[in-house]
Amino acid sequence: MTSHPDHYTPQPYDPYAEEDPEGGWFNSNGYIPRQPQGYEVTEGHDHLGYGYDSRAYPHQQLADQQTFALRTVTAPENPAEPGYHVPQTPDAGWDDTPSRRRAWVSRSLLAVVLVIQALLSLRLSNTAFQDEALYLAAGHNMIDHWTNGTPLHSGYESYFSGSPMLYPVLAAFVDSHFGLSGARALSLLCLLGASALLYSFTRRLFNERVALVATALFAVTQPTIVLGWFATYDAPAIFLLALSAWIIVRTGRAPMAAVLLAAPVVVLAVAVKYASALYVPTLIVLAALTAWHHRGWRCLPRALLLGAGTAVLAGLGLMYTDVLAGVRQTTTNRAHGTDAASALLEKSLEWGGLMFATAVAGAVAYALRGRMNESPRSYGLDGPGWRWRTMLGVTLTGTALLAPAYQIHLHTSVSLYKHLDFGLLFAAPMAGIGVIRLVGKHFRYPQLGVMLWVTALCLGVSQSEWRYGLWPDSTAMVKAIEPHMNPHGHYLGETYEVPVYYLRDKTNHSQWTSTYGIGYADKKGVVHHGNEGYRLALRDGYFDLVLLDGVGTPGQDAFIERQVSESGHYRLVGKIPFRLSSGGTGSYRIWIKTS
Repeated sequence: MTSHPDHYTPQPYDPYAEEDPEGGWFNSNGYIPRQPQGYEVTEGHDHLGYGYDSRAYPHQQLADQQTFALRTVTAPENPAEPGYHVPQTPDAGWDDTPSRRRAWVSRSLLAVVLVIQALLSLRLSNTAFQDEALYLAAGHNMIDHWTNGTPLHSGYESYFSGSPMLYPVLAAFVDSHFGLSGARALSLLCLLGASALLYSFTRRLFNERVALVATALFAVTQPTIVLGWFATYDAPAIFLLALSAWIIVRTGRAPMAAVLLAAPVVVLAVAVKYASALYVPTLIVLAALTAWHHRGWRCLPRALLLGAGTAVLAGLGLMYTDVLAGVRQTTTNRAHGTDAASALLEKSLEWGGLMFATAVAGAVAYALRGRMNESPRSYGLDGPGWRWRTMLGVTLTGTALLAPAYQIHLHTSVSLYKHLDFGLLFAAPMAGIGVIRLVGKHFRYPQLGVMLWVTALCLGVSQSEWRYGLWPDSTAMVKAIEPHMNPHGHYLGETYEVPVYYLRDKTNHSQWTSTYGIGYADKKGVVHHGNEGYRLALRDGYFDLVLLDGVGTPGQDAFIERQVSESGHYRLVGKIPFRLSSGGTGSYRIWIKTS
């Protein structure tokens, strides 16, 4: 006989069992288990007979129902090691702290930038420029005077733009062993060193990315490319200014007296190139700003100490040397020219305007937001205050305006492109920030930074090529006049420094007269100047050779050429044509005295 139970005994729920659509109790998995046949619930009471009236206590019916499929699993006493560990997720995908890998990567990129800078300078080619020939020949003259007692040509101190005892002697020593290329290579090493120092102190002020971009921009400007293969005062002076800035930034956390290490370097930079004095105030202000974070207002004595040390050493130098006349002649009391201010401003914008505009944008962006990286760990750390950031931006960017302002004051474009490089050295860090902010966070717009740098590169390459072809190749001219040189002759030449340099074993400065000015003493001892002096000297047959090219003083050359023809003492022996990068053509004209 089959018995039918009058109540339902729940069974353990199998989670893997198929769904039963026939209805039943609602379980924890959403299924309705099937109820056995004959099962029913008495109205007003639950099926277990607890005595609850579902009409009076409707909630009790659900509360007392059992939840099925609950199993208790006892954990083993010695659980096995899991086969996989979930690593802890860092809050940033990179580490913004200094590391050896980061340092080597940035230095490798710096090396690439320096190689590019060197190649851009080495590709330039031409014979010695007038200024190069002057300084090298003067250096050889002084070395010969010290070693062999050769008579020293007087007057170097009165018109050289730097101490004749420093760079000319060093460059002439290198030239005597390695030639003109060796002297130019010395300038290249100086500017490569300046770029490396620019990277170093910019990295300490900001970070590696700003330093690399600043150096990359500075390396491809026209002045940097040209001066890197140009044997003049400018390259070593720029290097010494960069070294001074590096010492000031590097000793920012050191004891206050450590800043005096920069004082002799600053004075040496001014002695090498007098125009470097224009940038001494920038260095003094930089000495205060770099110590502001940890000294507060006590950074001012640091700046005053640097200024006082520099002034004392400069005073001693002026006291025991004879360079004061040269300082006045070439710098403080320099003769004014006739170039219009608008023309000088246009040239300044053409040769350095792109980098300056980038520096201005960088200074504004840095003043508005000081944080220099995108790491989440640096959120809320905006670095120095906006006042400090503004002062630093104005100081560094404003320095680039000193050279154009000074040249506009003098109304002359002579050496303008060279002096621009001094200011661009200080503006470069802010230009680096400008490019970094243009690219955006996480290199969002790298094409903009690449486009700006390529534009600067194209301008630098084309302008440097043009600049290096502004003077004629003198190879053929030197060969043509060499047979006519003798230790007792008198010569008239427009750029006589070039033959004096190349033929220094056969002639010297004292034998030559320039087309820029003359002081001719006639037979009665009366000294004549200007056109009258040239006319009388040619009439009397004073010069044994006359060399003109019509480039530097075309008006004076035309007058002299007429006087040569009218004197009857000279014969034209050579006419050597040449072409300039500006598109112009000309020729060397050589006359020798016949009677």
